[in-house]
Amino acid sequence: MSRVVSTIVINGELEEIFAIARDMEKYPDFMEDVESVTVVERRAEGTITDWVSNVEGTPICWREEDTFDFENKKILYRLLEGDLDKFEGEWRFARTSAGTEVTLEVDFDFGIPSLTELIGPTLQIKVKDNSDMMLQGMKKRVEGKS
Repeated sequence: MSRVVSTIVINGELEEIFAIARDMEKYPDFMEDVESVTVVERRAEGTITDWVSNVEGTPICWREEDTFDFENKKILYRLLEGDLDKFEGEWRFARTSAGTEVTLEVDFDFGIPSLTELIGPTLQIKVKDNSDMMLQGMKKRVEGKS
């Protein structure tokens, strides 16, 4: 199993950024690797979403459950089914003097030890790059920078 953590400070209000993170259908608008996100089920406390992402020409598809913790300003997500054996983590949002600190944590596992040995480090770099790109895209969207 691998774990990636990315953090960024966005010059914006926590509530606005938390709302953007919960609006998963809009992720393809600011994330080039995400082809589509479809909400399968919407509840007050979360969603079930189908994702199609493209990593170096390879489509990766999964269904995840997203749980919104409004009190603690967190989003927990976990794989329900898809191309990885494990894919889960959380978003955390905290006010700072410079704006809002956003942390994205991803725990993932192929479930195939021999494949993980061969390309695990490459996948970890890709997941880190993708997480950083997601946070940068959110920052650009909030701060209005291109």
